[in-house]
Amino acid sequence: MIDLRSDTVTKPTEAMRKAAYEAEVGDDVYEEDTTVNKLEERAAEMLGKEAALFVTSGTQGNQMAVLTHCKPGEEVILEQDAHLFVYEGASMSALAGVQPRTIKGERGAMSPTDVAAAIRGEDIHFPETGLICLENTHNKAGGAILPLENMKTIAQIAREDHVPIHLDGARLFNASAATGIAVERYAELADTVQFCLSKGLGAPVGSIIAGSADFIKKARKWRKRLGGGLRQAGIIAAPGLVALNTMTERLVDDHHHAEQLAAGLAEIDGLTVENEVETNIILINTKQAGYTAKQFLDALKEEGILAVPFGPHTVRFVTNYHITKEDIDTVLIKVNQLVN
Repeated sequence: MIDLRSDTVTKPTEAMRKAAYEAEVGDDVYEEDTTVNKLEERAAEMLGKEAALFVTSGTQGNQMAVLTHCKPGEEVILEQDAHLFVYEGASMSALAGVQPRTIKGERGAMSPTDVAAAIRGEDIHFPETGLICLENTHNKAGGAILPLENMKTIAQIAREDHVPIHLDGARLFNASAATGIAVERYAELADTVQFCLSKGLGAPVGSIIAGSADFIKKARKWRKRLGGGLRQAGIIAAPGLVALNTMTERLVDDHHHAEQLAAGLAEIDGLTVENEVETNIILINTKQAGYTAKQFLDALKEEGILAVPFGPHTVRFVTNYHITKEDIDTVLIKVNQLVN
């Protein structure tokens, strides 16, 4: 199978497997796992933050940010298709007791003017604004990169109103690889950052949340409350350390393959590429080809290709380090045969 469903489907490299086998371990709840400590120190250094914390998933990291920043009854401002709003099971409401206030963005980027207008003033009828969440790259917008200037302007607005910013940077290293802008420059515009080790970086499990030392101290307790306090976690942290040290620069290969796939699909009658392909995600519309997304995906699966639905007639392809140029060529041949 050529698996283009997500970059989460990657298997650990041989170097990661070896690192897991050889990892020095201890009890991480006691902060005694040396491998976890090294991973957290490395992540904090790369992001320019005081401290970092290894968590089991991106969703857990994002929700720990909401829980740590906010009090029950507050409101969180975020883009209407943000992962935190669409794909995390209403966790911020169920766990933190806060409500989302969504803003329609352009390719995942909220207008700073709209953000400023959404911050609540003093009024007994309104919830206080507890947090602003940004997402870079933006999944539902097809891996779109949030422009640095957009982030800077929103950060200035947030500082003036004393509202913290959390950056869902699940694929932040993809943004950095595509733009050449260091992850630290993106991270400095947010109080806290989450990024995934288990997507394009290829580690088998885990994410990082980073921020001030005081924030991480509080977040560590939330991790424990959520059942995320692990014991000899170095076995799963070691591949994450390999990922940070060896897998970030190769993300440009995934982007090149995505560009090749998008260019080829755009030439096939009946298919339309819906997004501007900046990173490793391609969205195609199948309506003119006479397929619903489900019909198209079922036909693709018969040909040994996997992708996912992203709407009634929208299909998402995601390149990852297992996907080769030869795979892209095969997919284009198979899709052309299906449509024509």
